[in-house]
Amino acid sequence: MKTRTPSGDPAPTALAALVLAAGKGTRLPGAGPKVLVDCLGAPMLEHVRRAVACLDAKETVVVVGHGREVVVPWLHKHWPGARTAVQEPQHGTGHAVRLALAAIPRFDGDVIVAYGDVPQVEPDDLRRLLDAHRRARADATVLTGVATDAGRLGRILRDPATGRLQRIIEAREASPEVLTLREFNTGLCVFAAGPLRRAVADLPRHTNGEEYLTDAIGYLAASGGKVETERAADGTALLGVNTPADLAAAVTSLRRRIVGRHLAAGVLVADPESTVIEPDVEIAAGARILPFTYIGHGCKIGPECVVGPFAHLRGGTVLEKGAQVGNFVEVKASVLAAGVKAKHLTYLGDADVGADANIGCGTITANYDGKQKHRTTVGAGAHIGSGTVLVAPVTVGAGARTGANAVVTARHDVPAGATVVGVPARPLGADGKAKPAAAAAKAKSAPAAGAKKGRAS
Repeated sequence: MKTRTPSGDPAPTALAALVLAAGKGTRLPGAGPKVLVDCLGAPMLEHVRRAVACLDAKETVVVVGHGREVVVPWLHKHWPGARTAVQEPQHGTGHAVRLALAAIPRFDGDVIVAYGDVPQVEPDDLRRLLDAHRRARADATVLTGVATDAGRLGRILRDPATGRLQRIIEAREASPEVLTLREFNTGLCVFAAGPLRRAVADLPRHTNGEEYLTDAIGYLAASGGKVETERAADGTALLGVNTPADLAAAVTSLRRRIVGRHLAAGVLVADPESTVIEPDVEIAAGARILPFTYIGHGCKIGPECVVGPFAHLRGGTVLEKGAQVGNFVEVKASVLAAGVKAKHLTYLGDADVGADANIGCGTITANYDGKQKHRTTVGAGAHIGSGTVLVAPVTVGAGARTGANAVVTARHDVPAGATVVGVPARPLGADGKAKPAAAAAKAKSAPAAGAKKGRAS
């Protein structure tokens, strides 16, 4: 029996989280295990992991099946506290839950069930469902949604007299009359462990060879158990991913949610519908994000920065106060210090750019030599001329300049305050001409090795 707190609420019980992640994803061709398909910069299962982790469950069991030779190593790396249960062959959600419970035979408490192909799930969805279940001291609680046309989702059938849930009817087995019902099952549910074990012990096998977890809910309701429902704020936002169209819808839902959070935090996003921001991005209040900008996970954007339009920031990029990245500029694993401007048609990969440097249109840091990546350093106040190629590893000193279309070859650093021009780049003399040098003379007969190999990646 549950004890009660001084406030009168039921005392918290132990929690187990079961995540069903054994599906084949046959309608996502060529994608590999469905739960590891990328969804806005992270596998679908990673989005679910983050939501479930916020519950601080005592036990977590992930049911794996198709592609488990890939999924299990991913779990070991990214979700080391989770147990795994193998479902082979896959006989439906009820069968999967029975196998998951077998992995924690002595667990007694509440059991929440989530799905690895529902990346839109949020901690608040799970917390609200769990809180409602515990307040009601229910045997089972189902999170439901409402839609004008619930399509392929299971419908909630209620007792006309009491309004209580009687059963959940899967859309594929529903009559035309049942399909007109607007309340649907989101799939998220929570149970008391004991009643759940009894309910899934002997589930019927349907004509498609599957056992449905929804039949366990119907069993509990029919046998006098207390079955409750909680209404989702937006149930359609919790639809699972089965097709490319579903995946696109999930990405759109997550994108809008993330952009909305940045707007609420004071970020000036000019056009939320054309802006993509992946998870784990830090943007200071007051920074401006212009249309058609893509910001990858792990980026940090400081105050007064301007990004876009048509800019792409990849992981590991840091923009310090007032830095500007403009039209068709891609920045990857680079730090742009305060006041840096890179406004047009530029690639900056693996670079450190000092304060107030100006990166001219068409500049490229050629960071890859065919075997490994190298870094480029541009000093404070440097001016990089239009069309310059900086072949890494290379340093352009503070206050230095490169002429238009200069190629600064690997390990031929530009001293602070110097000006270099040409291919390969060499110092500019007092007469406005490039100084002759032994290295330059050799370059007339054969391009420098760094220039030959370097290219953007």
